[in-house]
Amino acid sequence: MGAAWRASFTTRLVRAGQAVARMRGRCFGAVLGLTLSLGLGGAAPFAQAAAAKPAPVVRPAQPPEGPTLARIRETGVIVLGYRPASAPFSYLDAQLRPTGYSVELCERVIASLRTRLKLPDLEVRRVAVGSATRMPMVSNGTLDMECGITTNTAERARSQAFSVTIFVAETKLMTRHGEKVQSLSDLRGRPVVSTIGTTSIQHLAKVNEQLGLGIRIVAGLDDPDAFQLLRSGRADAFMMDDVIIRSLLAQQGSAVSPDDYVISDRALTVEPYAIGLNRDDPMFKTMVDDVLVGLYRSGEIHTIYRRWFESPLPPSGINLKLPMNAAFRRVVAQPTDSPDPERYR
Repeated sequence: MGAAWRASFTTRLVRAGQAVARMRGRCFGAVLGLTLSLGLGGAAPFAQAAAAKPAPVVRPAQPPEGPTLARIRETGVIVLGYRPASAPFSYLDAQLRPTGYSVELCERVIASLRTRLKLPDLEVRRVAVGSATRMPMVSNGTLDMECGITTNTAERARSQAFSVTIFVAETKLMTRHGEKVQSLSDLRGRPVVSTIGTTSIQHLAKVNEQLGLGIRIVAGLDDPDAFQLLRSGRADAFMMDDVIIRSLLAQQGSAVSPDDYVISDRALTVEPYAIGLNRDDPMFKTMVDDVLVGLYRSGEIHTIYRRWFESPLPPSGINLKLPMNAAFRRVVAQPTDSPDPERYR
């Protein structure tokens, strides 16, 4: 080959290479452009899809429930214990339905439960209890709430729980007119009646033993029975909470004159009443306490109190005319579930 031909061939090779390079550049640019176009164009639909996807709903955690609330939710039934003859706290009305101050407070708790558990048709099963049966029935789970006149004590708190205090009573002595009795020491060697299963009869037995008074203790089956033992002369004094004594006297109507009996001025014990609850379910106690404290803070407790202690009671029409005492006013201002009597003095 001649030099001219080699030069011409070399020139053609260079030009061909440049053409290929330009073609590759255009292809790469096209591919790159297509890739970027797809990448950017495809990102928008994915972003839109992500934005369109509904966010997960975060629901507030349900408060934990103890065994009592869980059972009530499962069965649709709550069991309430009541006293048939402990007016104005718990007794039967003309239709033989449980009513009274303690019963109304329990019903306020039940109304809150219906809303909280979304059980508008929650069934309330009412069970009559006595002084001797009420606490065992709470402890063994037969009752969800005991709505009567039960005193909160440290000893009782070993077997059951108590709500915040709903009333503060004082134990006193009632004797027939003419007796000058202010303390148990004034009854040395004489028969004294109180109601079985109460803190009153326990205190009577304790003091009698400690002081060696030789008192003959007579036990009434319930408060009305104990009062009848005093009226019949089988006992010379009746030891019981002042509010119960006054209620029993008022219920006698014209059959008994208030002047026939004397109530001691001195208080032997202080009795903080509370709703009885199962000891193993603090969550249920908290819910009960929340309802009661709400009534105290709103002032509604004063309306409820006046209905049962300062107004005619159904069905008898008796008015106890018993204003709220200073001890319970302090509880309303600063709710407590303390069993310590000194807390209420």
